[in-house]
Amino acid sequence: MPSVLHIYKDYYPPVIGGIEKHINEVAQGTKDEFEVRVLVANTRPRTEIKEIQGIPVIKAASLGRIASAPICPTLPRLLKTYAADILHFHCPNPTGDIAYLLARPEGKVIVTYHSDVVRQTWAMFAYGLLLRRFLKKADLILPTSPNYVDSSPYLSRVREKCTPVPLGIDTARFEKTPVIQARSEEIRKSARGEPIILFVGRLRYYKGLHFLIQAMPLVDAHLFIVGSGSEENAIRKQIRLFKVMDRVTLTGAVKDEELAAYYHAADVFCLPSYLRSEAYGLVQLEAMACGVPVVSCDLKTGVPFVNQDGRTGIIVPCGSPSKLASALNTLLNDDALRRRLGEQAKERVLDEFDISLMIRRIKDAYRRVLEGR
Repeated sequence: MPSVLHIYKDYYPPVIGGIEKHINEVAQGTKDEFEVRVLVANTRPRTEIKEIQGIPVIKAASLGRIASAPICPTLPRLLKTYAADILHFHCPNPTGDIAYLLARPEGKVIVTYHSDVVRQTWAMFAYGLLLRRFLKKADLILPTSPNYVDSSPYLSRVREKCTPVPLGIDTARFEKTPVIQARSEEIRKSARGEPIILFVGRLRYYKGLHFLIQAMPLVDAHLFIVGSGSEENAIRKQIRLFKVMDRVTLTGAVKDEELAAYYHAADVFCLPSYLRSEAYGLVQLEAMACGVPVVSCDLKTGVPFVNQDGRTGIIVPCGSPSKLASALNTLLNDDALRRRLGEQAKERVLDEFDISLMIRRIKDAYRRVLEGR
């Protein structure tokens, strides 16, 4: 059985994050045909090996982190020790890329390229050169959308190595069971008969929630914000500033079953992210799986690849409260349009973004590099 070693900073569980969960899904989905291990950074200065859900996870001794990048002096040695037929790197992860360039372990190199480094632009002066060298060494690069190949200054230079593999979701998680249906009806009642706009995600600087809150005085609906994060206090201040306290509810983080109920209760889903840090917008797929049309922004990332303007929702310019309000009102005031886009959104997810299709594409990528194709 061919072996695969995934390399990243963290792993789910216990770390909750989009890339961490993706690695877990790929590990679980491919372990029937490949011997899978994971190499990540520990939170303490010693190396540990644990089995998590049947997957061996090597946690390299870490001396802390700088700008979210782990300091793991032993990582190059561990890369050689646990070298596999396929080394599957997940970017951005400067620590892993540099460790590979130092160690040059045996094995084919596949890179899932989730995002450029966006916020720490100061670090890119040095790391950018190393990243380009690392990508040139890769046998195959898997961007999460074709949009990212065109817009990334790093991928555009190695586009001949790029085969986009869109992220997928377990659509079965979002089926409307009797329990979820009952909870979604309770949520609708709590909105006091108003249409529901839903946002789901970490409350981060790039999510653009301040633009959505500025749009709310122009929209006759109730906004539910599901999630937690560092921007929560700033968001609460803005809600008071724009006097929409009675029409915006912050729920905090919720469990999976509760999350599905919020999606099914919603009339429209809104992802107002306006910066390139939003590389894909997986929550759009979750809403679409529940038959909910999406309003999102025209980022040069995977966001408008997932939500197609006029087919599954509406795309608006970044950072415009008035355009957000206009798109939301268009959907809320036209039942037939909202229903049609919602049905097409669900169809698109089932046909193109179910997790089973993503796993098949990744297995095919593994076979291609092993066969030298």
